[in-house]
Amino acid sequence: MHQYHRGLGAARLVWAEANGIRDRPAEAVTAAVMRRVRSRVLLLQQEGKIRPERLYSTEGSVRGWLLTVTRNLVVDRMRSAVARHETVGAEDKDMPLPDHTGAVLASVVATGLLRRLSHEHREVLLHTYLCGRTVQETARVLGIPAGTVKSRRHYALNILRSEAGENIRREVA
Repeated sequence: MHQYHRGLGAARLVWAEANGIRDRPAEAVTAAVMRRVRSRVLLLQQEGKIRPERLYSTEGSVRGWLLTVTRNLVVDRMRSAVARHETVGAEDKDMPLPDHTGAVLASVVATGLLRRLSHEHREVLLHTYLCGRTVQETARVLGIPAGTVKSRRHYALNILRSEAGENIRREVA
């Protein structure tokens, strides 16, 4: 078994290098590798396929197998939820998930209301509310007088209010 410990020294080094530590997790991986070695040796002995001269060799397939098993265990531990400190507690299970249905519905309704406006009214609302421009900036961009921008905005908002009120009355009825 002494030669296995030399092979496991490399396994411990792989774990330590992968995690930048040399403490308990390396010992846990070493113990897991030893369990796998023991179960593999017992299986090979039962099948009569074990060759004693290869069993204690630090070269060839046994050493490669040890390093592969170690690497796989290290990767499994790094990918596990425990390594990422993920826990599922009772308080997490009962948390309601956010419902975006209201926002989606409001967006659909708002889009429908905006489509009922004329192109000129939508354009003024786009520049003043969505782009955040002032009346003067909107007038300059659109090439129309500032008074026309104010008038279109006023009438567009009135149309939206009345249409939205009709939608609410329809839903309630």
